[in-house]
Amino acid sequence: MLSGLVSAVATAAVIVATVPVFAGLYQFMLVALSVFSTHLEHTGQELPRISVLIPAWNESAVIATTIERLVRLDYPKDRLRIWVVDDGSDDGTPEACIEKAKRYPGRVFHLRRVAGGEGKAHTLNYGLDTLWRNDWTEAILIMDADVIYSPSSLKRMARHFADPLVGAVTAYIKEGSRSPNLVQRFVTFEYITATGASRRAQNVLGFLACLSGGAQLHSRENLLAIGGQIFDDTLAEDTFTTFKTQLAGRKALFEPNALVYAEEPDSLGMLWKQRLRWARGNVQITQVYKGLWGNRKRHASLGSISMVVIWFSLFLMPVLQIGATVGLLMLLVLDPPLAWMLFRGFWILAGLVYLIVTAVSLAIDVESARKSWMEGILFPGLISLAVIVTSLWPPLLTPLAPFLPASGTGLHTLGLVGLYSWLSASMLVAYSAKQVEARGYQRLSSVLLLLAGYGAFLCAVTFASYIKEWQGAARTWDKTEKTGKVG
Repeated sequence: MLSGLVSAVATAAVIVATVPVFAGLYQFMLVALSVFSTHLEHTGQELPRISVLIPAWNESAVIATTIERLVRLDYPKDRLRIWVVDDGSDDGTPEACIEKAKRYPGRVFHLRRVAGGEGKAHTLNYGLDTLWRNDWTEAILIMDADVIYSPSSLKRMARHFADPLVGAVTAYIKEGSRSPNLVQRFVTFEYITATGASRRAQNVLGFLACLSGGAQLHSRENLLAIGGQIFDDTLAEDTFTTFKTQLAGRKALFEPNALVYAEEPDSLGMLWKQRLRWARGNVQITQVYKGLWGNRKRHASLGSISMVVIWFSLFLMPVLQIGATVGLLMLLVLDPPLAWMLFRGFWILAGLVYLIVTAVSLAIDVESARKSWMEGILFPGLISLAVIVTSLWPPLLTPLAPFLPASGTGLHTLGLVGLYSWLSASMLVAYSAKQVEARGYQRLSSVLLLLAGYGAFLCAVTFASYIKEWQGAARTWDKTEKTGKVG
């Protein structure tokens, strides 16, 4: 009786772990419908007076170029002002901003925040306090100091404000380094899936999970309606702003044709710091809005089952994968044939969805695909790819049969333990890639990342965010270093 109950629970753990796989398939099926959810039928020649807010701390490598590109946007010069909020920089940032302010009087402004170092939200709020002193500003573009906007991007975002129900619009941020390395190419592909595709699907579903922190355009009315300030007791101020916008009754939209480019971390160490901050912010969001999940009375779209599935598929993915590992190992003892059937079924399903997701991703963004098609193929990791291929077509193992341990032997069982543990072990291998990199072994780090997969690295980050929040770690802002590599 007890063994039957344990087997049922173990089986359920493996089946539940497929939810993120189905969630990915669901979103990518919706991408096809996104051509009918562009909101373009509600747009017009809307050209609000826009104030650009750029929080900057020690951004001398990029700030001058960013300002130059902004003043050259295809947007009326008399309707665009650029405010750099200098957060107590001690490099050449102040001088660069002052020089641009002199060159473009009345268009570029330098605000010096002497008591800096408190994070992006505090810096933005310092700038907002200045903007609210008069009524010139009709919309606010919040961006990062290194982000480069394509010439037509701002117009494409602003046109949605022809609909008074729209409170905020975000752009399609892409990794834009001139010569991206392995890590940046993985990020390039990740952004196709997580931004280019997923946010198209969210447009269809009628909600947005997050406005990109480096490219969010708000109407004046929207920001004032949510308090006129950016929530600062968090590491995910952009996500909080997104939720508040929609809960206040306004729409948040993704404009896929507004292309902007940013320099992403070029090392696993820097990427870990950035993504850990984002992941901890998601933990905070999940806790703060615990009464929202599945509550359509509070918000029809954010409280929908679709949002619950999409949000928690990512948020709980490490837990689900560990649960599947434990379930398979328990079944290996209690019911080995069932364990093998569930294992193969999981990887066959994951493989088929992986093929669909990769094909759609490479098709919707050809520019990024040219740079990252190989990383798209290698996204799950070489070991996971080998498991997928052999699960889909077991005869591939036939030539190796003489070298494999016979069924029923201790070595065969040990091999199954390794296979069934891979969902969890891959996160450890991906984490070790970061640790090895920190010790200077770059090539070994790359090998470990390719073996484990970039997806496993992101899962490891999410798991680490649970631990950091549980420990009550300080919510300090780890700045991502920028070097001006965006082309």
